[in-house]
Order: sequence, then structure tokens, then C-alpha cells
Amino acid sequence: MIDKAIRVSFEFFPPKAGEAEDSFWATVKKLEQVTPDFVSVTYGAGGTTQDRTLATLRRLTSQTSLKAAGHLTCVGATKDQVNDVVRAYKAAGVNHIVALRGDPPGGVGSKFTPHPDGYRNAADLVRGIKDIGDFDVSVSAYPERHPESVSIEEDLAFMADKAEHGATRALSQFFFHNAFFLRLRDRIAARGIKINLVPGILPITNLARVSEFARKCGASIPPELARRFAGLEDDVETRNLVAAMVAADQVHALAREGVTDFHFYTLNRADLVYAICRVLGLGAPVASEEAA
Repeated sequence: MIDKAIRVSFEFFPPKAGEAEDSFWATVKKLEQVTPDFVSVTYGAGGTTQDRTLATLRRLTSQTSLKAAGHLTCVGATKDQVNDVVRAYKAAGVNHIVALRGDPPGGVGSKFTPHPDGYRNAADLVRGIKDIGDFDVSVSAYPERHPESVSIEEDLAFMADKAEHGATRALSQFFFHNAFFLRLRDRIAARGIKINLVPGILPITNLARVSEFARKCGASIPPELARRFAGLEDDVETRNLVAAMVAADQVHALAREGVTDFHFYTLNRADLVYAICRVLGLGAPVASEEAA
């Protein structure tokens, strides 16, 4: 258990109708017990999940006690189209937006070309959101450098721009070398950028899948970490136990460095993330005075 109080938040992706939707809301109900700072709902490439994202956010704000944040990208859309989504979020009671440029249509690594009538990048999107309303705006950060950046220094310049336009929180891409995150935190502080850098934690439920994610976003996987999961491809129970231990150890190590906020990429997996939170001392019922 961690002595210093920590705060957690969770990322979900909007479910499809049917069994996936029923499973999703069971996930939400379970993780609601942890009282997260907020939960965010992703927005598909080019707005492909826009309707499901908005429907999910509406239900979160109307039927749960959770504070919901809506993801938003500007790829392939005009400013008017993006602004309509911002206003729809506001109408749904969503006051927190995770503003992302989004991946190019050709995928990570391909050239990004802004829509001629659209927002140029994430910083421009942040400014547009703040022009519409007093939203809490989060953005992204890459501890090991954005795949399209030439250097960490270029990433820092973009981060400064996003903070200047009104972003207050940067949710990091997942990472497994804590040193990369801590280095980025120190560099942000050294440059005087006023933004809260929050580590993104991804429990490894499937090493092959996570390795593919890591390849696309430029994250590295330590060999010793890969060895922990070797031979567990068909042993789900042991794999999940190892995943929970690895994620909890990472959070503990970062907490010892003064980190207090953590953002979990849940992949809509409640049991594993809930178990990790319980290991961290979160979600336990408060004893009544009579029991005490």
C-alpha cells in the first residue's frame, strides 16, 4: 500500500451494442467503487466512434457519479465540425476534454496534413475549445518522444504551446521505463511549462498486443519485462497476476518519486484494473464508527 494519497483516472473506449455494451457498464460499475478523479472515453480515428462516444458520455454523466471526459481529435474535420462536437459535449454535461491531434489516415508514421478548414494541431485545437467554453483540457505527452518528432526538445515546444493555450494536464503515452517519464517531468519543470504531467499506465494483458502498440507509439519494452510474460500465452490466470504485480510495482516506484496522479488505460478490462487499484489501497470500504 502507498502511504501518500494518490489519485487515479481511467480511459475507456465506447462499447458496441450488445454483449460488449453490457460488459462495459459492468466494468464502469465496478471501477466506480475506486472513486477515480475522472474517466475518459476515446474518440475513434477521424471521429469514427463519435455517436457511440457521445452516447457513452451522456450515460456516464446522467447515470453514474463519475466525472466524464470526452476525447476529441481534429483529423479530417473542419473547425465547424469539431466545434459542434465540443458543444455537444457541453450539452451532455461534459466539462473536460482530452484534446488530441489524432493519427493521420495512413496511420502512425504517415504524414499528417491538416484539413484546409480545420485545426492545425493539438495546440490550435486546445485554443478553439477554450474559445467555446471554460473546459478543463487535457492533452497528450510522449516520454520517449512522439513518433513524428525529431527530438524531445520539439515535443517540449509543442507542450509549451498547448499549455499556453489553456491545457492544464498532460496524460502520457504508456511506458515501462520510469526514467523516461521522470526525465520528461524534469524537462517540463526546467522550461517552466505550467502543466500537470500524469503517467499513463497500461497493464500488460497480452504481451504481443502491447508490443504492437509500443512499436507504433515509440515506446520500448525492457527485456526483463518481456521475460516475465514468456510462456504465459495460454495461462490467462498467471498472466493477469503478473500484469497486476508489474503495474502496481510501476505505480509504487513512481509514487516514491513524488508522482500522485495516475491514468490507467483499461482496454475496458475491469477486473485487472480494479485488482491493481485494491493493491494500491484504493476502493476499500470505509469502516463504520460502530465497527471501529
